[in-house]
Amino acid sequence: MGQEHYEIYAVRYGHDGRRSSQNFLGGDPHDTDMPLDYFVWVIASPKRKIVLDTGYSPESGEKRGRKTIRPVNEGLAAIGCDHAAVTDVIISHLHYDHAGNQDLFPEATFHLQDAEMGYATGRCMCHHAINHPFDVDDVTAMVKRVYRGKVCFHEGDEEFAPGISLHHVGGHSQGLQIVRVETARGPVVLGSDAAHFYANMERGIPFPVCDSPADVLEGVTRMRKLAASDDHIIPGHDPLVTARYPSVSGDLPDIVRLDLPPEK
Repeated sequence: MGQEHYEIYAVRYGHDGRRSSQNFLGGDPHDTDMPLDYFVWVIASPKRKIVLDTGYSPESGEKRGRKTIRPVNEGLAAIGCDHAAVTDVIISHLHYDHAGNQDLFPEATFHLQDAEMGYATGRCMCHHAINHPFDVDDVTAMVKRVYRGKVCFHEGDEEFAPGISLHHVGGHSQGLQIVRVETARGPVVLGSDAAHFYANMERGIPFPVCDSPADVLEGVTRMRKLAASDDHIIPGHDPLVTARYPSVSGDLPDIVRLDLPPEK
């Protein structure tokens, strides 16, 4: 029996206009327009559909001045993913734009690193400079899921399913995990916020929101070892993702296939 291969969809749901000086630790002397896009990801095979991250709700986005392009549930529906029927959700980390909308997945078991739950509920959250990317309602919703038996904790690197593995890298958040997925074009690494932009990797400069800059840089090294090439690493917020990869249809230019080679 051969290796199971998956399709991967990046579903864009939000947008934020930013300057490049906001996207690199230490700033950027060029200070050009460099917006953020917001995604959730779907890993699909004939046997299963797995959602990676759950995005922010329109209400949470409005509170933080983020634009919702399409609510997450509508983006998932557009590719035939019934959010209410999803049984497994991987959470890369618990920041507001990756762990909201938990109510969309009533039947799902959520998968996250032990270190991330400890970080999001521990003493570090006493400091606004550290807790501001978290939404306390999302964190407490996850705690309630724990008590309902709907959270599966992972420690370090683990096989999640045949052809899918989880890897703890930390850096941006203490419990950040990335996901390696076998596809027909080779192993693709969904980096989430291990790198916000391709440029963070290329320049070797982290995004300024981070727990440990050193761990961010080591996380990029890990991604390069796990992926078939740099073209197989997907950053978490770069608009170039939708520009480079083929869309699922002409009507859905901001939902793209990552298991297919980039077009540009």
